[in-house]
Amino acid sequence: MGREDTLVTLVRDRLRLHQGPPSRRLAGALADLAQTGLISPGTRLPSERDLAQAVGVSRGTVAAAFNALCEEGLCERRHGSGTYVLGTPSFGGLLQAGAVRADLSTSVVPDPSHLVLPAVDPAELMRVPSGHGYDAMGDLRLRTVLAASGMAATGQPGSGTAGGGGAGPKDVLVTAGAQQGIDLAARVLLRPGDRVLVGDPAYGGALSVFRRAGAHVVPVDLTAPRAVADALARHRPAAVYAAGVDNPTGAVAPLRHVAELARDADVTLVEDRALAALVHDGAPPPEPLAAAHPYGTVTVGSLSKVLWGGLRVGWLTAPEPLLARLTEAKVDADLATSAVAQRLATDLLERNPVAPWLAEAGRRREHCLAALSAHLPEWTWTRPAGGLSVWARLPGADTDRFAAVAREHGVAVAPGSLFSPDGRHRDRLRLSFALPPDLLDQAIADLAQAWRAYGR
Repeated sequence: MGREDTLVTLVRDRLRLHQGPPSRRLAGALADLAQTGLISPGTRLPSERDLAQAVGVSRGTVAAAFNALCEEGLCERRHGSGTYVLGTPSFGGLLQAGAVRADLSTSVVPDPSHLVLPAVDPAELMRVPSGHGYDAMGDLRLRTVLAASGMAATGQPGSGTAGGGGAGPKDVLVTAGAQQGIDLAARVLLRPGDRVLVGDPAYGGALSVFRRAGAHVVPVDLTAPRAVADALARHRPAAVYAAGVDNPTGAVAPLRHVAELARDADVTLVEDRALAALVHDGAPPPEPLAAAHPYGTVTVGSLSKVLWGGLRVGWLTAPEPLLARLTEAKVDADLATSAVAQRLATDLLERNPVAPWLAEAGRRREHCLAALSAHLPEWTWTRPAGGLSVWARLPGADTDRFAAVAREHGVAVAPGSLFSPDGRHRDRLRLSFALPPDLLDQAIADLAQAWRAYGR
């Protein structure tokens, strides 16, 4: 099968995942393939006539799709040569893009200066029961602290606390951050060609993991029970990914119906609770979805949102025998999480309750929103109810392109297309408000300069 034949096969497959007019469906399919790397940057697309004949649409439909992709910055027309795919941002690329004066692209605790630090005894940090530190499930003391704090949650009856709903140490698998927890879930649950239901927008790191696993990521409005039920029946997914505190929007929505519908359809739920402790304005954290789907939920969490991003310690919980399979995948991936990092994380958790950081994050949120209003009144947003970022709309902008201009002005931002299963939200940015106020002021002033330069 030639390159163009392969491309046509991929396009036909992706067309089924998109809705709307034919040109929009075709543009969405091509954008999806470009964003997942199945069409590499620099690839010349088939001619309008050839693609129209191969896919079974009119030449005008193909022309309209190509025009839309060019307007969105995903493709460019080269006179006399054809239409070519341009390079697109990647979620991992946010962490590899070089030095900037202010990084608003990463939604984590930016530095450990707010922490009450323990007196560090290197010998004590390396003193673990096993001696060698290769503990597949993780350090027992850390797992006990996570279970006792309520951070690690499972809905299995008889687990952890009396009456169920909590997690005991035996239910907790320590990971290298929530990102590894999502990756382990994908390794265990997904096979190439499987479908995963996600919200739109959704956490870009999860989208990257699912795509790398060869899965088709299907957007659905998770807040609408009927839409979830219809998507479960239509797509028969291998998994559903949901987050009670949404990343990137900061929305906090009741999603118990998602767990109930997944349970009834016998579909595994992956619940991302990395931001669950960070709900502002005195509102309670979202309830663990595992309570409604106790025998089919993988719950992932992280300390990067409450202690420090660089700690790289997270966890997951799941029912047996799924937990055993996840543990095997963890051992295959890296043998064990750093014993030293786990011991330090335990000491930090015991000395640093979430409440002070939550209060500080709330103050930084207000400071950031005030600065945005003052410097960038054209931008709009919904005040985030949780999390560490604001989801801003830039009128008339292509934020993939604006992100490059912002970096030239010393600020890293996350364009909205990274958080969409099919490359939408190109007028949106995720901006972290976790930086200290003085750095937020400088970053937003620099963003305002970048915005003026972008408009020229």
